Amino acid sequence: MYIVIFVTASSKKEAQKIGVSLIKQKLAACVNIIDKVDSVFFWAGKIDQSKESLLVIKSRKEKLPKIIKLVKSLHSYEVPEIIAIPIIAGDKSYLRWIDAALR
Repeated sequence: MYIVIFVTASSKKEAQKIGVSLIKQKLAACVNIIDKVDSVFFWAGKIDQSKESLLVIKSRKEKLPKIIKLVKSLHSYEVPEIIAIPIIAGDKSYLRWIDAALR
């Protein structure tokens, strides 16, 4: 099953470090980094706000445990956002490309 994983990072530099590591280890076929995302969240008993970078990671479900382990090892947050959603459909040539990139 193909998945998209969302990870927020404290900075573009941190996001790039995670993204490059995912690609080098063939855990992701593609990582998009969206910089300067405004985040509002509940943390440590209060509402907080932050500028973050969002990673949009394309991969396969069987890679998720290793992705989580890698992200946690490189991430500065105590509890990083790492959530995955299934890709229910897509262009067949793009999905084949994901498979090829992960080999």
